[in-house]
Amino acid sequence: MMRILGAAAVAVSVAATTLAAEGPRRIFGPADLFALQYAADPQIRADGRQIAYVRSSEDAMIDRERRAIWLIDPLTGAQAPMGGGEATQWSPRWSPQGDRLAYVALDASGRAQLWVRWMASGADAKLADLPSAPSSIVWSPDGRQIAFSMLVEDRPTVLGPPLAKPEGAKWAEPLKIVSRLHYRQDGAGYLKPGYSQIFIVAADGGAPRQMTFGAFESRGDLDWSPDGRTIVFAANRETNWALDPLAARIWALDVAGGALAPLTEQRGPAGEPVFSPDGRQIAWAGYTDHGRSYENAQIMVMNRDGSGLRSLSAGVDRAFFAPRWSGDGRTIFAAYADHGATRIARLDLAGHMRPVADNLGGSEPDRPYNGGDFSVSRAGVAAFTLGGTEHPSDVGLSSDGHVRRLTDLNAGLFADKALAQVAPLIVASSVDKRPIDAWMMTPPNFDPARKYPLILEIHGGPFAAYGPSFASELQLYAAAGYVVVYANPRGSTSYGAEFANLVDKTYPNQDYDDLMSVVDAAIASGHVD
Repeated sequence: MMRILGAAAVAVSVAATTLAAEGPRRIFGPADLFALQYAADPQIRADGRQIAYVRSSEDAMIDRERRAIWLIDPLTGAQAPMGGGEATQWSPRWSPQGDRLAYVALDASGRAQLWVRWMASGADAKLADLPSAPSSIVWSPDGRQIAFSMLVEDRPTVLGPPLAKPEGAKWAEPLKIVSRLHYRQDGAGYLKPGYSQIFIVAADGGAPRQMTFGAFESRGDLDWSPDGRTIVFAANRETNWALDPLAARIWALDVAGGALAPLTEQRGPAGEPVFSPDGRQIAWAGYTDHGRSYENAQIMVMNRDGSGLRSLSAGVDRAFFAPRWSGDGRTIFAAYADHGATRIARLDLAGHMRPVADNLGGSEPDRPYNGGDFSVSRAGVAAFTLGGTEHPSDVGLSSDGHVRRLTDLNAGLFADKALAQVAPLIVASSVDKRPIDAWMMTPPNFDPARKYPLILEIHGGPFAAYGPSFASELQLYAAAGYVVVYANPRGSTSYGAEFANLVDKTYPNQDYDDLMSVVDAAIASGHVD
């Protein structure tokens, strides 16, 4: 053993001498994926004095994501982890008074549970022993209760009694019997049989009370009325809901008695309902289905009883999501995508819009999809995931149009790493000369006198969009010596309804020509073999 170690030491010494002579090769590589960190779900306290966010990384030992909640002082930028060690935590949500933080974390048995931290003492408590992971956490306005969604499992479908297995026999796994149309999902695999329902639990712990029932999904964002009497949520509770997955209504749930009442009647999706500060109005995101492949989601506002419905964003040919009321109830913050980039805007109740922040970063750092998270304080300060082509999502802060970057999670990793450079590529479609947004990535230490092989990266959807965002997968392609191009051909979102519907009932078709025009433009740059 000593001789092997000694030989290894000599080899390392020789390698180090060679590197010292030639210069270190510092290029982003596959092992660096485990060192990447990114921010998600930043939640600013109502008074704006603290931000909780989820800091994610990958664990090389188990090849799995690790998530931990960190706290930031917006004034100084100082941050610290909320818990210690190997804690896996997500979904932080501040109490209305800001004295407690609800969140989801794994317990000692590895199950996701609902927890609360008392910020003054640092004490944590698990509120209940939940059989499934909670989601869509929201506090009651008095801070005494917490509502959430959770899967209530059904008995699996069986086809007769199972045959008894002889003692010691080794049989194959039993059959998987599927009786639901939506039975599997990306990132989750086969779904457990059952339906998500709404529950309420005391904020100091106890038995949860189930509030919704039946063979319907009741999940997605919840919001509690300021008077504490009503919870609003979106759901499709029609008999044929599984055959019409985009249709949903906004529902009002009576907290005291559990009665349900629909508040909207339009045909089409509705979601993300949120009460105004005075409780008189509800904002939500959705649209009326006109039978086309694509419609822009709009920010809708209605009275508490569902009357007076109107759109605030109908005059803007973009899709909006995540409405958030300002503290005075006069404006609504919302996110939208434009030319591949996600932005935050502020809409007044007359529909006038002004920008708040650009370059939101999504939660998929492997590919350059647009997206992002944000929250707003009572004073209108927005905490958001700040993205860019040169780094995964960090935490940014926007106040009166002034944006500050609060974190730089990958500063150490990127300090001595050469990354691929990303630049817009000008493309005109061969079909009709429409401008097609595209981006070209050149390898680290790019030599303009050389020619490189080309990779065309095509996004899914088709109703999705790539943009000027960090993409680790594409960085690895470029580090391997490729020029990489990606684009938003017709059918992509963030360019308006007409552009997206160019593939309505004719897909795939001329989107292929757009992509080939991108390839031609990359070749015309002179850098592609």
